[in-house]
Amino acid sequence: MRIYRTDQFPLPLPDGHRFPAQKYQLLASAVAGFAGDSMETASAATPWELQQAHTPDYVAQVMDGSLPPRAWREIGLPWSPQLVARSCRSVGATIAAARSALLDGCSINLAGGTHHAYRDKGSGFCVFNDVAVASRLLLQEGLVRRILVVDLDVHQGNGTAAIFRDEPRVFTFSMHGEKNFPFRKEASSLDIDLPDGTGDEAYLALLQHHLPRLLQQHQPELVFYLAGADAFVGDRLGKLALSKAGLLARDQLVLQQVHAAGAALAISMAGGYAENIADTVEIQCNTVAAAWQQHARQPTPA
Repeated sequence: MRIYRTDQFPLPLPDGHRFPAQKYQLLASAVAGFAGDSMETASAATPWELQQAHTPDYVAQVMDGSLPPRAWREIGLPWSPQLVARSCRSVGATIAAARSALLDGCSINLAGGTHHAYRDKGSGFCVFNDVAVASRLLLQEGLVRRILVVDLDVHQGNGTAAIFRDEPRVFTFSMHGEKNFPFRKEASSLDIDLPDGTGDEAYLALLQHHLPRLLQQHQPELVFYLAGADAFVGDRLGKLALSKAGLLARDQLVLQQVHAAGAALAISMAGGYAENIADTVEIQCNTVAAAWQQHARQPTPA
């Protein structure tokens, strides 16, 4: 199983910025403790690859910094050459993870999950939509025929839903906070809106009810799993009430069901904004460890 990192490419932010960029280096360090030999650096996504899911004008304006200030305010991150490089690396890591998953059964991007980015704009700390780009590429190349996106970030995957609205080969499934960002939701293939304060029991029951059925009905060759840590009870932006044990049970349920369905699994970390950043790192490290325990020692198919 291959694990892709991007933390070597800095994301400079002003002091006091609420995006916890330091979590990526902390997560990589934690994962290196048990899976260091499997960690790699992927190539950056090229402009042509990005244009498979984004408009050429938007890609060009991000690259040269000419995107209007209001557009950068919607993204919530200040433009810099380092931001461009990091964004391209993050998408490249999900592309690499998807390709590796088709060979090895499972692969992980320690970043990614930038599901608020639309074809022609970014939003909510998301510049490019990594899962959308990777999905378009693999479908175009004929490597897969059907994809399932399992988005368990606490915020709806609105950009992903919009990009694949008219694409029957990609089924988008999002379980998210009903009253959380984005406040104007898009229509995923299936949306589960959760009330504030939803805890482990109700959340896991809903996931257990829907996921096996979706896997059986859609029969994807590849599943993208956005394993957001922001459904945690201690998350600043979450509004749900899952425990660390509940989030690990969520991860294990996804891993088990996807494996039983015979699909490949590409995992992106998505969001996490805990009051104590160590909680986010622990939750996402647990996600990686669960996948590692299930897949790391399985032989690569001939």
